[in-house]
Amino acid sequence: MQKIKEFIIEKFIFICGIASIFFVVLIFLFLLKEGLAVFKFVKPLEFLLGKNWYPISEPAQLGILPLVLGSLLVTLGAAVISIPIGVGCAIYIAEIAPLKIKETLKAGIELLAAIPSVVLGFIGMVTLVPLVKNIFHLPTGLTALSGSIMLAFMAMPTIVSIAEDALYSVPKNYKEGAFALGATHWQTIWRVMLPAASSGILAAVMLGIGRVIGETMAVMMITGNAAIMPNSILSPVRTLTATIAAEMGEAVVGSEHYFALFAIGIVLFVISFIINVTADLFLHKDQK
Repeated sequence: MQKIKEFIIEKFIFICGIASIFFVVLIFLFLLKEGLAVFKFVKPLEFLLGKNWYPISEPAQLGILPLVLGSLLVTLGAAVISIPIGVGCAIYIAEIAPLKIKETLKAGIELLAAIPSVVLGFIGMVTLVPLVKNIFHLPTGLTALSGSIMLAFMAMPTIVSIAEDALYSVPKNYKEGAFALGATHWQTIWRVMLPAASSGILAAVMLGIGRVIGETMAVMMITGNAAIMPNSILSPVRTLTATIAAEMGEAVVGSEHYFALFAIGIVLFVISFIINVTADLFLHKDQK
C-alpha cells in the first residue's frame, strides 16, 4: 500500500510538471496565432524599430521602439538602484546581523513582496511623484525615474531573499578556512563568500529584473504613460506592459491594433523567457 501511494504521488507530481509546460506552450502558441497577424499590415522591422505608436490613426502607425526603450530605461534604472542595495541587505542579513534582527528583517522583506503593485503605485503617486517633481523642478513628476525607484523597491525582496539563501548555502568550511588563514570578517565576505555565492546572486539579480520587466500597474500609474521617444530618465515614458493593459480593453477584435498588442505580448514573452533561462543557468552553474 505504501508503494502504491508513493507511485500515485510521483505520477501526480509528474503530471503537474508536464501540465505546466503544456500550458506555457499553449499560451505561446496563442500569442503567435494572434500576434503574427500584425505583419500582414506592417513589416517586422517597421514594427520593432518604428518611432511612432499611433494605433488608431489613419493609417495606423505601429512602431514599438518608444515602448521598448521606455521599458529598458525603467528596468535599467530600477536595476541600478535595487542591485547594490539588495545585495548589501543580503550580505548584512546572512553574515553580519544578530539572530533576532536577522529573523525580523527576513520576515519584513518577505512581507514587502506581498504588497499588491497597485497599492505601491498609489503610494508612489501620492508621495514619490510630487517629490521628484519638486526636486528636479519638472512640469510633472510622472517620469521614468519615478517608475525606476518604485520598481527597485518592488524588486528588492526577490533579490534579497534569493541572494541571502545563496550566501547561507556556502559551505561553512570556506569561512572557517579563511579565518584560519588570518582573513578579517570583511575580507572573508568579499574574497570568499561573494565569489562562492556568485551564481546564486546573479540568479537573484536576473529574477529581480524579470519581476521589474513584467510589472504593469505601478509603472502605468507613475511613469506618465506617454508613448514617445524618451530623451532622459526624467521624461515620461510608456512600457510594453502598460501599453497592453491600457489599450487591450479598447482595441477592436481583429483590427491592426488588436494584433499589434498581441505582438507586444510575444516580445514580452521572449524577453521574460530569456531572463528566466539565464537565471536558471546561473543558478545551476555550480551543479553542472
